[in-house]
Amino acid sequence: MEKMSVINPNETAGTWRAHKRESALELFLSGASGDAADLMGARVAGFPVSLNIAAIEDAIDPEMLATASAAVVEVDPSRPGSLKRFEKLAASTRTPLVAAAYDPPLALVRALVRAGAHDVVPLPLDIADLETSLLPIRDEIMRRNSAAHSANGKLICAIKSVGGIGATALLTQLAIRAAENEARAGREVCLFDLDLQFGNAAFQLGLSPNLTIFDLVEAGERLDGDLLRSTMTEHPSRLKVVAAPNSMMPLDAISSEQAIEIIELAKNEFGTVFLDLPSNWTNWSLSLLAQADLVLLLTELSVGGLHRARRQLDLLREQELSSVDLRVVVNRFEKGLMKTVKAGDVQRALGREVSYTIANEPQVMHPATERGVPLAEIKRKSAIGKDIDMLESGIAAALGRER
Repeated sequence: MEKMSVINPNETAGTWRAHKRESALELFLSGASGDAADLMGARVAGFPVSLNIAAIEDAIDPEMLATASAAVVEVDPSRPGSLKRFEKLAASTRTPLVAAAYDPPLALVRALVRAGAHDVVPLPLDIADLETSLLPIRDEIMRRNSAAHSANGKLICAIKSVGGIGATALLTQLAIRAAENEARAGREVCLFDLDLQFGNAAFQLGLSPNLTIFDLVEAGERLDGDLLRSTMTEHPSRLKVVAAPNSMMPLDAISSEQAIEIIELAKNEFGTVFLDLPSNWTNWSLSLLAQADLVLLLTELSVGGLHRARRQLDLLREQELSSVDLRVVVNRFEKGLMKTVKAGDVQRALGREVSYTIANEPQVMHPATERGVPLAEIKRKSAIGKDIDMLESGIAAALGRER
């Protein structure tokens, strides 16, 4: 079975798996008997089918179910390890599970339901029986999706070509501006610092939070809107912030399922959600990016920065994420640099045009981040402030936000 992998843009992504928007029905069977062999490429209760052939007692990684619509897991009453596998999986995922067994006795059915099975279907699989079993699950998912859509939350992910280019400083100032503008329309904005090891967004906003993303991960079944809001710290701009952990967390300390659940909850609670993602990729960070309404790729106008930005774009293409709405943002831009790096050079290096440039004004940005205040409090009118305003307006237009 597949395991979590953490990758760097310079490394191969062959073992990485993105969890995409369209959720599949995952089948875990010891063989493709009955109608199972005919299910590949088909849809059951509206769900595309993914067939996984594995030994009856082989462990199933919960990561494989991170955004699955449901999973059908084979159980053999003569193999106690298969029941233990089902119980362990049910305890570690919120994805609905359907057990499948040959001539399941009533005692086994009861044990599986107690373990968390939504239903038990007979093997060999019959498509009509499976469809009937999955219809209630489909209806519940449609109800939740409808509620989430009505909340109209938008997700913006910020990724960087390389560290040390002022990406977090730019994102915090951008989020401040968005929060100020959205407040006038009666909407809220939040920022998640998901750089679990080196995140300092809260520090750059002048905040000292008591709770962090770690508390949301640890919450488990207790996670809800009230807990989410209690974990946030509010900036004077009315921006809500979920800080990175106070001490370093391993990047694989959070699963794709946990990350997606937390951010989906935030989208239901807030109008706009900004994510500051770590430099190194994981299953969960790329899975969040796959859910994004807009992605900002922050880079600098240098050979190294553009080279690394192209690697990021290549990685997204390899992982079939080229369809995400991505805008390239050049930070710390100086017009004089265009004498050595031409616009055509940039387009050839990246394979796309730069969408926005942000002026390099350290005399404005540095005091703002040191004091945790908007740029306008340092200098009412500045080139960098104007550029960030233009970026924020562009994001609002892309998301259909009126101004």
